[in-house]
Amino acid sequence: MGLTYIEGRAQAPDGREATVTFLVDSGIGYSLLPYRVWQSLGLQPTREERFPLPDGTVAIRNMSSCFLKLPQGEEYTPVILGEPGDDQALLSWVSLGSLGLMLNPFSRTLHPMRLML
Repeated sequence: MGLTYIEGRAQAPDGREATVTFLVDSGIGYSLLPYRVWQSLGLQPTREERFPLPDGTVAIRNMSSCFLKLPQGEEYTPVILGEPGDDQALLSWVSLGSLGLMLNPFSRTLHPMRLML
């Protein structure tokens, strides 16, 4: 399996925007904005979340929300506020789902979800 990247924009409630290259990670719950990105947008923490790691430790990170703009659509979504050293922006399954998108792991492309009725 390869890695999938997509370029998008993150927008703060006051309209400030930043271009972001996201690594699509359909295994994580929340998207992550690197420290320098969310700082430049002026985002403020709204809550704290605990994330269990594979080694049994727990990472505690601040959360906020922002508007994500991708070529396939736009949506307001929760984001993890990265700490210094969290340099890679991540696009999560929550953000993908709210945009109505899914990752095709074979072609490493995003596609609209098809509902099974």
